[in-house]
Amino acid sequence: MSSSTIGVTSTVAVVGGGIAGLSAAWAVLEAVPQARVVVYESGDRMGGKLRSEQIGGREVDVGPDAFVARRPEALELCQALGLGDELVAPASRVAFVWARGRLRPLPAGLALGVPTRLGPLVRAGILSPAGVARAALDLTGASAPTRGGPDRAVADITRRRLGHEVTARLVDPLIGGIHAGDTRHMSTAAVYPPLLEAAGHRSVMRHLRHTTPAPSDAPVFLRVRSGMTRLVDALSSALIEGGVTLRTATTVERLDPPGRAGARPTHEGDDARWVVHAGPHAESADAVVVATPATTAARLLGPVDDVLGAELAAIPYATVTIVTMRVPATGVGRPLDGTGFLVPAESGRLVTACTWLSAKWPHLAVPGEILLRASVGRFGDDRHLSMTDGEIADGVVRELGPLMDMRAAPTEVVVTRWPDAFPQYTVGHLARVAEIERAAAALPNLALAGAALRGVGIPACIDSGRRAAASLVGRGVAVGQT
Repeated sequence: MSSSTIGVTSTVAVVGGGIAGLSAAWAVLEAVPQARVVVYESGDRMGGKLRSEQIGGREVDVGPDAFVARRPEALELCQALGLGDELVAPASRVAFVWARGRLRPLPAGLALGVPTRLGPLVRAGILSPAGVARAALDLTGASAPTRGGPDRAVADITRRRLGHEVTARLVDPLIGGIHAGDTRHMSTAAVYPPLLEAAGHRSVMRHLRHTTPAPSDAPVFLRVRSGMTRLVDALSSALIEGGVTLRTATTVERLDPPGRAGARPTHEGDDARWVVHAGPHAESADAVVVATPATTAARLLGPVDDVLGAELAAIPYATVTIVTMRVPATGVGRPLDGTGFLVPAESGRLVTACTWLSAKWPHLAVPGEILLRASVGRFGDDRHLSMTDGEIADGVVRELGPLMDMRAAPTEVVVTRWPDAFPQYTVGHLARVAEIERAAAALPNLALAGAALRGVGIPACIDSGRRAAASLVGRGVAVGQT
């Protein structure tokens, strides 16, 4: 490992201009205001999946529309950027799931989809009587605790302890929905460690009930009122004011590590620095943060290190499509008395979820119309990839008809495709990430960030960017020290 130091005259290259990459640049800027930081983004805008568009005269998010408020990172960043007064919470905490022929409210006492109380589960009507009886066996301790092993698939635990119906109609739509994934393959250690611990106890439901924090009146989710692009714009402006260079439409084609034969130095002494090849240009950097999807990181780092390339390339992804539409208010018969609903994979439907945007976020409401947002696609269901935008929109409208008594055609439809949007945390994911981080740490002045590592939400991605910058400090190549 190099013993070089990143100081006030050093250059830090950040590859990837999503929220993780921008957060890494922000963390470097805070630590060393005099350092030169360059962010390379292949797209035409910063922010990655944080994107808002004008729909019906309103700024509407076509990517993530909120962040988890109980993690501090996104809230702290918004406050640091002066956006604290612009944050709003959903108008309701009520959500539904399609089960047994109609929309039914999610029961109280769920812990990421896992029921902790039998009474609300019975009253919700989501499970059949046989499904309720099967879940109730957990409370008797009839299923022996499962111990041993650092990881298991989420569905392996919940099917064994709570039954198929709980898994298919609650756990998979909620935990699976967060990741656009399939809980039959999803790492419990990575996505819900408390469930892995609960599996070793006599009753999963009781253990989670006693260890899950009690509900509070604090908002579960928050968003910037005018859309998440506002956060990206505020952060980008702060970075530019701090001297950070943001380069859009700039694809990094290759990274040459210090001392690599064939690297083309751009200045004297550059054989001890990274060389970033972006289009026809090659620039030297003292340190590099790669904050891209794992597939891109594998392409860039595979030629540098075989382990990094193989482990990053082994992380699968799910592609999703978001359909946002305006519908006449008279064209929807069902009351929009919540934030929206989930659709279990077992239904076979194209739609995986629908958010009632104008009910969830009242500031988006306009008299006489309803704003809806439907999600399509999940890991293992790529039907939408072979469909045109029009076919996807028609399919969504056709399915929403019986799901929420939608009788009128939309007056506007916006289809947004997100290729490789969700990294899949398959069983053993954390062991893979540890191997990736070990391999990265063995290279001089390299750090990784992004959703492929330790969390897919906005706060987790912000944290990964911060950690990437901090890792440069922790390895004796301290950012800000000369």
